[in-house]
Amino acid sequence: MDEWKNTPWRKLERIVFKLQKRIYRAAQRGDKRIVRRLQRLLVKSRAAKKIAVRQVTQNNQGKKTAGVDGVKSLTPKQCLELVRQIEISDKAKPTLRVWIPKPGREKKCPLGIPTIHDRAVQGLLKIALEPEWEAQFEGNSYCFRPGRGCHDAIGAIYTSINKKPKWVLDADIAKCFDRIDHKALTEKLNTTSPIRRQIRAWLKAGVMDQGEWQGTEAGTPQGGVISPLLANIALHWLEEAVMNLVRPTRNERSKLTVVRYADDFVVIHEDKEIVKKAQIVVAEWLKGIGLELKPEKTKISHTLKGENPGFDFLGFNIRQYEVSKSRSGRTTHGIPLGFKTLRKPSNKSIGKHKERLSEVITSHKAAPQAALISRLNPIIRGWSNYFRTAVSKEAYSEMDHYLWTILWQWAKKRHPNKSSHWIARKYWSVDQDGMWQFRDKIGKDETFLCKHRKTEIVRHVKVRGTVSP
Repeated sequence: MDEWKNTPWRKLERIVFKLQKRIYRAAQRGDKRIVRRLQRLLVKSRAAKKIAVRQVTQNNQGKKTAGVDGVKSLTPKQCLELVRQIEISDKAKPTLRVWIPKPGREKKCPLGIPTIHDRAVQGLLKIALEPEWEAQFEGNSYCFRPGRGCHDAIGAIYTSINKKPKWVLDADIAKCFDRIDHKALTEKLNTTSPIRRQIRAWLKAGVMDQGEWQGTEAGTPQGGVISPLLANIALHWLEEAVMNLVRPTRNERSKLTVVRYADDFVVIHEDKEIVKKAQIVVAEWLKGIGLELKPEKTKISHTLKGENPGFDFLGFNIRQYEVSKSRSGRTTHGIPLGFKTLRKPSNKSIGKHKERLSEVITSHKAAPQAALISRLNPIIRGWSNYFRTAVSKEAYSEMDHYLWTILWQWAKKRHPNKSSHWIARKYWSVDQDGMWQFRDKIGKDETFLCKHRKTEIVRHVKVRGTVSP
């Protein structure tokens, strides 16, 4: 017990990171023999095993979710025992099927929850495999990767179109996690036999849904520690397949951009015919791994012209607006372009945020004001911080006005016989800017509701090319 509590985690992380860095550099050189030797060393390392167990039992968001074994949490003594037990083999237990609702839809999404033992082994293999593939992944792949995120993907799109209007293929892959072909995935892995057998065992283990076992002939279970990495490996070389549409000169390849975030991606080029051909190429390429495009979410649009210019991606609306010379974007030589490229929160994102705020306020009709504020503040901060890299001041003002309206209705329903002046004094005060501030005052302490418009706009610096931490 004391051994687990007194573990020098920083020291173990440094040991593992040094090995991962050596794997990364060997993979960049194409030295497969060194990569395999270091991976074998890493999966047998007690430091890596301890970090994998700690990740799935203490750090991960779903650490308290049980698999088919019913185990939700482990004591320090059990954690040490798990460290001694985890080994690469060709066995795996079925995952537990859990259905979670999709936001804003009646449909439910299936999650496959492995046992804690399987999650720990998956975490160990991810530690060994991730640096090898980080050295190979394409530069414009941004999801489920260390040091990369949504704002990097939006930055890549902005860089591609901010100097010239272009055509965009905005596409989505149908049921990506559920339909990946197992044979194609294991062949693409191109790894050692023990690791390949272990991954095949997880893929073929099946699921337990309401007490009944069901086989899994395709797909990777959403909910597994290693599943996001396997999905990225399956979709690797998608960008290269599209790039083959143009001549292999630096100038021609720079005109064509492919940005992928998980199963959502965009293809950007100034020629509409190239974009149409890209859709055909992608559809054919996906067939090789058992996937297909989702027709209702696949469309071609222009960034500046047309009936509905621009497109939505990862919650942002990205489009170009015709403006005067004084407000226009400019070329590198200072020549006005006649348009300006803006990234804003999409109408869909604004609508979902309004619905969430309304649901929270409706569910707190009789709750104390402090409880309502403590529930709303994290939602407001999270949404505002996500969109602070965009042109969001107008959206922030709209959200604050909407929030004031529904909070006023909330207060009026609580005190139908009181005057508006009395209600305003009870629930609001005037801040330094002369604006109304929803606040709860108990004695000398005050709890204030956050405002969207108080969030400062910060420009995000995109990760460079294929750089990986």
